[in-house]
Amino acid sequence: MGATLTQMQPDISYHPDFEKYWLRTERLKAIRPPNSGLPAGFPEQLTGPLHILVLITSLNKLIGYVSQTTFPVPTLSLFLRQQAHALFSGRGFFVLRGLPIDSYTTEESIIIYAGISSHIASNWGRQDSKIIDGRKQSSMLNHLEDLSKTKVAGNTGAPAYTADKQVFHTDAGDIVSLFCLQTAERGGESKLASSWRVYNELARTRPDLIKTLAEDWAFDGYGNKEQPYTVRPLLHYTPATEKNPEKVVIQYARRGFTGFLHLPRSSNIPPITEAQAEALDALHFLAEKFSVPLDFQKGDVQYVNNLSIFHARDGFFDAPGRERHLLRLWLRHLELAWETPTALKTRWDELYKDVTEEEQVFPHEPRIRGGAGKA
Repeated sequence: MGATLTQMQPDISYHPDFEKYWLRTERLKAIRPPNSGLPAGFPEQLTGPLHILVLITSLNKLIGYVSQTTFPVPTLSLFLRQQAHALFSGRGFFVLRGLPIDSYTTEESIIIYAGISSHIASNWGRQDSKIIDGRKQSSMLNHLEDLSKTKVAGNTGAPAYTADKQVFHTDAGDIVSLFCLQTAERGGESKLASSWRVYNELARTRPDLIKTLAEDWAFDGYGNKEQPYTVRPLLHYTPATEKNPEKVVIQYARRGFTGFLHLPRSSNIPPITEAQAEALDALHFLAEKFSVPLDFQKGDVQYVNNLSIFHARDGFFDAPGRERHLLRLWLRHLELAWETPTALKTRWDELYKDVTEEEQVFPHEPRIRGGAGKA
């Protein structure tokens, strides 16, 4: 990691530029191996299925202890279990529509959200962890709002805390869930795209990019002096077994390779290559081509298989009394979960391993999580 860096970072920013993507692809044609095929063992096409609904109850208990037992929803639990199966072996997403959140405080809405989500997946993932007064406190929930006009605006390093467009990406964890407390005055449309559909198109037309995605990339450690960067692929292939079909998992967020706003990519780590820049653009523009919009309304809860679906949203404009406000959870279903690719296990352990009820914190106000802004 201490070697002298001679390669320059490609001309690529967080916001994808189709003209630059096209020109880069044309330029790289000359050095692309002829008749490039897929990496050994990778499938030519992935098969498998890749929508939507409702209700509530309430409880008074430390939120870390909320579970299917402490938050029973007898008229809804069967439906939720069925939808949990659909996340892993069906269409890969669904939406609960119309929770009457105007009847509840923010704290009550968080309890309801956590309670319903416990019937989808019993494990919540840490989104940030700190030691406070000698005790570990882990934020299990994140507020997503435009903080660009607040006192922390200068620390923002992720589009989730701005009104800017958020390009296609994945979060960490198995399931990403969003609960809409309020929509923006205008814009902010959510979009989903099957990463398997994107894989199939690349495997058919540009197998060399599959190879690029399956090779090691330098992930920014964001100022971590002990480990300035880590390396792992963006694309992970798991062959079929007697019990499970083959799977491809694409895990990435573009901003980690381009930087965003007040958190640029670290200059003391290896830059990405031109081929990697082309691959990043290919993922985005193909996801955009194959995407479906979601009419995400106030009171809706969205659950997405983060291992097989990319998500994005348009930029938006707030107005007084109409400030976009989402809550987010990262979930895991122990029985239904896909096998975690080896290269992702360390990150997954940071989220899910040995989480205790006492360490769990469900903040009532927004805060920029670690890795999404300047310390």
